[in-house]
Amino acid sequence: MDRAQVQTIPQPAPSDLRDALARMRGRGVLVVGDVLLDRYVYGTVGRISTEAPIPVLRVEREVALPGGAGNVVRCLSALGVATAFISVVGDDQTGSDLTGLIGGQQNVEPWLLVQGGRQTTLKTRFVGLGQHLLRADWEVAAPIHPKLAERLLRIAEDAMGMTHVTVLSDYGKGVLAEGVAGRLIAAGRARGRPVVVFPRGTNYGRYAGADVIVPSAAELARETGQDVASDAQLRDAASRLRDRHGFGAVVTLRGGQGLSGTDAAGTVFHAVPHSAEFDVTGAADCAVGTLAAALGAGMKLDAALAVTAHATSLACLHAGAAHAIDLDQLAMAGRG
Repeated sequence: MDRAQVQTIPQPAPSDLRDALARMRGRGVLVVGDVLLDRYVYGTVGRISTEAPIPVLRVEREVALPGGAGNVVRCLSALGVATAFISVVGDDQTGSDLTGLIGGQQNVEPWLLVQGGRQTTLKTRFVGLGQHLLRADWEVAAPIHPKLAERLLRIAEDAMGMTHVTVLSDYGKGVLAEGVAGRLIAAGRARGRPVVVFPRGTNYGRYAGADVIVPSAAELARETGQDVASDAQLRDAASRLRDRHGFGAVVTLRGGQGLSGTDAAGTVFHAVPHSAEFDVTGAADCAVGTLAAALGAGMKLDAALAVTAHATSLACLHAGAAHAIDLDQLAMAGRG
């Protein structure tokens, strides 16, 4: 590969972070997607059950936080970015808990539509011995009711007029199914609002025309059928994906290696994390939210990737999606 086509982005200076935060806080982000409740049950293990060869967890505390698209919103709220959030919950206790948690965040305007009889997704993680022992999921991944989908689209189109960029956070639970994602992308293009997609599944054609799509390296390899281990391979795979579906850019999440963005010219911008990776749970949500806020603030792809890599590194310093991003750390870096 021509070295001119691979540009490693330097870590942002404190003054650049300060400017980026100020610009991002002056813009609004619309998030549409699947919300779920992440519940963590922490405890200690002192014995093995007499009923089966499994550890007995003595529960000490529980933490419940918004997950999925809700974690994107949490990251944006932590950054101080005004956020409109549209999703669907069921008429159950989990949905009620989520409504309260989302509504209690700063800088967030929630539109959580309720579908009667629908199971709100709940993921409960049991943690002991310094690790996850078990995860139990309650969910229904069926598309939302067609009439509810039409209402969601009307609200989203109105919200686009009051925000600067849209995030579609697809966790495969049905909110963006049945053509909803495509119609939102078309609405964004008609209004001149960039759309950033966090994809799920194997048919990326349903996101055709999005300005930015953000797969993991494994997802990019699966979707294109190509190896992406090297920069050259990643560029070829990302360019093929971009050309196939008319994406403006492909930003690939590469775990501890950082983020790589491939633009229309085939140039790869690589942003490395500022610290060692610790726990990547929920880091992708942080990356998507920060990237969208940066692009919505008018930053070019390379500058947006630099800020995103820095913010995502901070998220990885904490264990579990329950910790998202520490705004104070990012703001302190910005103050120099």
